[in-house]
Amino acid sequence: MGAALRVGGMVPLTTLDFPDHLACVLFCQGCGWRCRYCHNPELIPTCGAEERSWAEILGFLDQRIGLLEAVVFSGGEPTLQLALPDAIAQVREKGFRIGLHSAGIKPKLFRQVLPLVDWVGFDVKALPEHGRLITGVEGSGAANWKSLEALLESGVAHECRTTVHWQLFDAERLWEMAQRLRKLGVERFAVQCVRTAKMLDDGLADSRAPYDQQKLWDRMGRLFPSFILRG
Repeated sequence: MGAALRVGGMVPLTTLDFPDHLACVLFCQGCGWRCRYCHNPELIPTCGAEERSWAEILGFLDQRIGLLEAVVFSGGEPTLQLALPDAIAQVREKGFRIGLHSAGIKPKLFRQVLPLVDWVGFDVKALPEHGRLITGVEGSGAANWKSLEALLESGVAHECRTTVHWQLFDAERLWEMAQRLRKLGVERFAVQCVRTAKMLDDGLADSRAPYDQQKLWDRMGRLFPSFILRG
């Protein structure tokens, strides 16, 4: 067995991160992108100041067998860690279902992990041609959407979600992206309004929503079989 999964934090109980399941969330350490609105910047470095040992995580899960239904691997970006498949296998052996939060930073690694999970919360950062505006990384948009296509082809249950800071998006661009997602076959789409209390780029101003945003949400509701707005 190789190196253990690096976990920078944990939420012991949530009803929000895996639909219709009681779950805990493991925040995997490390991310290859630098999303300007990131509210967990401490998870970006490969090594974190408050990492939890994998043995400690497994011990916690042993105490929750029969109480929790699922474990969600979030981040950071969990699929960047080569230890992820072994970690998933160890958690599944304990009887938990597996959730994954990912932006598909490395499409090949993301595709390899897809058969191991029960549900994916997939972060669509922006239109592929606008990805760098969010992530600060050239080529990120193309990688993001290539992984999205792999997810849609896989048949794994999922939700697509986009975090919106209105200094980085406008209503027209978000609507264009939504239409492209629906055309690809996305059925469940969530818009997450950014949390501005802590962001990687503290130079971003407050996220002031457009005055006609309710019209946009109504259109989204008609476009997707399932549309969720998270404040």
